[in-house]
Amino acid sequence: MATGARPKVFCSWGFPEAGLAILREHADVQVWDGPDGAPRDVLLDALRNGAAGVLALPPTDRLNVEAMDLAPDLKVISGFGVGFDYVDVPEATRRGIAVCNTPGTLTETTADQAWALMLGAARHVPEGDRYVRSGEWRKYEPALLLGTDIHGATLGVVGMGAIGTAVARRARGFGMRILYAGRSRRPEAEAETGAVHVPLDDLLRQSDFVSLNCALTAETRGLIGTRELELMKPTAILVNTARGGVVKQAELAAALRAGTIASAAIDVFEVEPVAHDDALVACKNAVFAPHLGSATFATRARMSRVACENIVAALEGRRPPFLVNPAVWQD
Repeated sequence: MATGARPKVFCSWGFPEAGLAILREHADVQVWDGPDGAPRDVLLDALRNGAAGVLALPPTDRLNVEAMDLAPDLKVISGFGVGFDYVDVPEATRRGIAVCNTPGTLTETTADQAWALMLGAARHVPEGDRYVRSGEWRKYEPALLLGTDIHGATLGVVGMGAIGTAVARRARGFGMRILYAGRSRRPEAEAETGAVHVPLDDLLRQSDFVSLNCALTAETRGLIGTRELELMKPTAILVNTARGGVVKQAELAAALRAGTIASAAIDVFEVEPVAHDDALVACKNAVFAPHLGSATFATRARMSRVACENIVAALEGRRPPFLVNPAVWQD
């Protein structure tokens, strides 16, 4: 990069202006203006042509060894969200590239989405909407679309981080018994929510609703498959607002078809967008959303600001506020 030149930042989507305005004050900003995220060849060209920063769209932008090999000037990758499984973090660290995310910006909003899906699945909200719109509703039917009570039921939270704790906190208002599973106990979350730490298998056996809120890691990839689904009650409902890869999608589809569990409420998929002919999409005893966990005006604007503040800090030689790989930063 020429001395005195403004750094280049590539934005792979038209992110909210709340953040882009911050970037434009400090860098030459290239924003992909297509309706979807930037195609991979466009991202790679931007890296090849001197991008010092990337405002990435997880999980579609793959910042792996191939991409980094083309990026002589890359200093910082900041993702629009909490997850960072789209980046080869060890490789970025080895090359001195800061990897950043936006924790805390979407906690409450994603917890709201988990509850929207849970309620929708338990009380057949999407089916009821379709039933009314189709004109099929012609009389009162006492046995129509009977659902599952949430109040007083048992909720199992897999991953009691910030979002999992927010999901559990809402459950208290429904008088639910709350269990949680994770690598370690969370005494503060237990005190706040009344949740009880149990092994995952016990949680699956006892819960009426299972909410997945863990990060996608090597340990959690494929965490829920046929074995785990068979441990659940046949009346249970699985809710996933974490990452699609936490669930073995084909095995979930098979379990839904077989009636192993009653229903699933899914916001995230192994491959996004999910194919219209995917076996899971064909399951009528499931509720789907197109990855809307953080999809409110206020939250998306906040995510954009934080992601861009990370980039500006790194380019100015300051430690980014939310650094995934602190080993890369020498104060």
